[in-house]
Amino acid sequence: MRMSELSRLSGVSVTTIKYYLREGLLPAGRQLSATQAEYDENHLRRLRLIRALIGVRGLSVSTTREVLGALAEHTADAHRFLGLALGAIRLTDETETDSTESAEVDAMIEELGWSVHKAAPARSTLAETLASLRTLGSPLEWRVLLPYARLAEETAVLDLDQLDGIGDPLEAAERALLLTVLLEPALMALRRMAQENESARRHTDATDN
Repeated sequence: MRMSELSRLSGVSVTTIKYYLREGLLPAGRQLSATQAEYDENHLRRLRLIRALIGVRGLSVSTTREVLGALAEHTADAHRFLGLALGAIRLTDETETDSTESAEVDAMIEELGWSVHKAAPARSTLAETLASLRTLGSPLEWRVLLPYARLAEETAVLDLDQLDGIGDPLEAAERALLLTVLLEPALMALRRMAQENESARRHTDATDN
């Protein structure tokens, strides 16, 4: 396909595609002449993934280039490939700061029997949340989170089920990004509506509407 067709199918402007080519995010097409190149389905899938990394995950062009480079090294490892695409795995290992909260997160993960990398950003996020709650005078015992974690397990099964049957790693990564990042506000909205419904069930008379 020509660049105009690639632009139409991907939803990315020709100007932006040319920019991605210059920045090394997208490999060059097959040269047909001095001014014409041909692109294939691999270009389309990679372009869609680039769009998801930049537009959905909000990564910079330079970070996207690093992520794509790391992905290229782990195409055969589906678990690591998806972890890199979703940001569940860091590009470089970083030493985590020891704290009471990080130890609590470790204990919770062990209790759940989960396999989570020691440098996973989500570990830090959870530890920082526990620390913030403690600082604000509302400490939360990590065992309180266990039922929520079990619900998260069920959500993860639903998420990964939707990737079954997708053989192309780039397509799977793009699909995972869209499902994970774009669905998160919807899941939060569902939680808020469920809270409202439960509050009404508990505190509103059956005759009230």
